[in-house]
Amino acid sequence: MPLDQVADEKEMSFLDHLEELRWHIIRSIIAIIVFAIAAFVAKDFVIGTVILGPSRTDFWTYQKLCQLADLIGRQALCIDTLSFELVSRKLSSQFMTHVSISFFVGLVLGFPYLFWEIWRFIRPGLRPQERKASRGATFSVSVLFALGVMFGYFLIAPISVRFFSAYQVDASLQNLFDLSSYISTVTMIVFGCGMLFQLPVVVYFLTKAGIVSSSLMKSYRKHAIIVILILGAIVTPPDPFSQVLIALPLMMLYQMSILIAKRIEKREARENKEK
Repeated sequence: MPLDQVADEKEMSFLDHLEELRWHIIRSIIAIIVFAIAAFVAKDFVIGTVILGPSRTDFWTYQKLCQLADLIGRQALCIDTLSFELVSRKLSSQFMTHVSISFFVGLVLGFPYLFWEIWRFIRPGLRPQERKASRGATFSVSVLFALGVMFGYFLIAPISVRFFSAYQVDASLQNLFDLSSYISTVTMIVFGCGMLFQLPVVVYFLTKAGIVSSSLMKSYRKHAIIVILILGAIVTPPDPFSQVLIALPLMMLYQMSILIAKRIEKREARENKEK
């Protein structure tokens, strides 16, 4: 019988736990490698269409921003020029970039399965009440991660690329971005947004553990809004509407976390009253 099917009531030694963890990690790595190989084979689509998409003016986000600019009469929103070129300066740069992008895509696509394997390892050690409270954790994490990745790819990444390509310390300087620099920036933004969108899940478990409360998050809400607006101002063009466009989803995410914490507190207060 596989170790992850051993009855919960049966005690396992420390080495048994390590063995079980090893197999969870191995299965996760295999899943990521499978997705990475598929991404490596589909080079034209993954690199040419997806990864390099934000470097072209025909990217979906740029087109929609120009349509929005025409609709509301704010041409500052329209991104119809990108003043930079991508270059590859090292002999092995393109091949290594191909490999690193394939691994990154494998990690993004395999992240839900990776979390599921980790959760399968952790879940048997939880009490029945904790298992019940954490039901649907894999689904929630996967959905939030997907939303964060799309938010980063379709909004933050293209606007950031536009900002850095338009920024000049002197008009005589030409932007020739190294391919690896562009790839690392885009992938960091996309994966970082995916992890940032896990805030409601993190707050949920921290609230259950008594570390975070809704009142604490409310008291720091103004500080959080200021930080979010500053981040929005850094990565967007010098236009207040663009700044709000970036900051609004993050504010909603923070407010959602407050509501989650408040709901947990009410539920626990009701359960304690019934005891």
